[in-house]
Amino acid sequence: MTARVVITGIGIAAPNGFGVEDYWAATRIGKNAIGRITRFDPTQYPAGLAGEIPGFEARDHLPGRLIPQTDRVTQLALVAADSAFEDAGVRPGDVPEYDMGVVTASTAGGFEFGQNELQALWSKGSQYVSAYQSFAWFYAVNSGQISIRNGMRGHSAVVVSDQAGGLDAIAQARRQIRKGSKLICSGGFDASICPWGWVAQLANGRVSTSDNPERAYLPFDADASGYVPGEGGALLVLEDAEAARQRGAEHVYGEIAGYGSTFDPRPGSGRAPGLQRAIELALADARVEPCDIGVVFADAAGTPELDRVEADALVEVFGVAGVPVTAPKTMTGRMYAGAAPVDIAAAVLGMREGLIPPTVNVSLSPEYGIDLVTAQPRAAQVRNALVVARGHGGFNSAVVVRGTD
Repeated sequence: MTARVVITGIGIAAPNGFGVEDYWAATRIGKNAIGRITRFDPTQYPAGLAGEIPGFEARDHLPGRLIPQTDRVTQLALVAADSAFEDAGVRPGDVPEYDMGVVTASTAGGFEFGQNELQALWSKGSQYVSAYQSFAWFYAVNSGQISIRNGMRGHSAVVVSDQAGGLDAIAQARRQIRKGSKLICSGGFDASICPWGWVAQLANGRVSTSDNPERAYLPFDADASGYVPGEGGALLVLEDAEAARQRGAEHVYGEIAGYGSTFDPRPGSGRAPGLQRAIELALADARVEPCDIGVVFADAAGTPELDRVEADALVEVFGVAGVPVTAPKTMTGRMYAGAAPVDIAAAVLGMREGLIPPTVNVSLSPEYGIDLVTAQPRAAQVRNALVVARGHGGFNSAVVVRGTD
């Protein structure tokens, strides 16, 4: 149960980069991809900014038969899975089908597909509703479609815990590999930039209503007033380290070294939030001390009360300005279940280059007591990175990612 679980392939679809190289080229220099929504007219809504993936045409990447079956989020996930397998040097059939599985996370499922079919129902009648609506909207559809497309018949699952879900899925994949699976594709995707999905996101009251793309999403800033939603995510090919070595894996990006999760107590209970404990559990699981962590990829909620909770947890664990902190998601918006897997990818890519990507547009408020990397990337040799994610309703998760030697 203690086998090393390593990352051998990465597939990314994010607003500031489609594919690993494009994403990292933009992220390392702080390219902002937040802008006014183009997928529908947001004029009638109180918020109109998002991180959208530009120019994505599913027909350029997937067989035509899959297009009417799938929502945009699944199309993005399928393309990212293809990229991750190509990056890992794995083709269907290389690994026995029952030794491969899929564990993904999603916060909303196929919202846009569901919206279109409801519009057909209400305007035309039930005979015009696609039979694919029965599964295309569902949280588990990404796991199902990826497993079918790649002949993966081992352990598969889906996790629904908002932004924390991206880490929870990867942790579950790690657990299954330690139980005997050889390879699992894991991560998270969300893409609900459509009117129905937009209304659902606005309901939490935490979406920024600013119309300035450079001042809308400002975690740890005195002017923080909410977050900007984004679409996208990442999928990782995770393998037992020995199995990867035996098959001749082309490269190893890093290791999923530690994981911790908690759930916040009931509001009004007087008990402390659970984020600090999740971080401490992840460090203990990785068998590292706080001084061993070279960078923290923050959850970066973008609201003063939640930023305060996260900053306090980091100060308690690492001390005042005790570790560099970054939140590259200020370039893309919060991608919900897709955000933390993208942060893991950014962590291993940054460790490979010796660079911490910046938190763009933010002016750190000194009240938080953290060492936030802003404006420009920072050169740093990092051995261990911590990725933090929280989900609406009280989910807290943390993962320690270890670089390669």
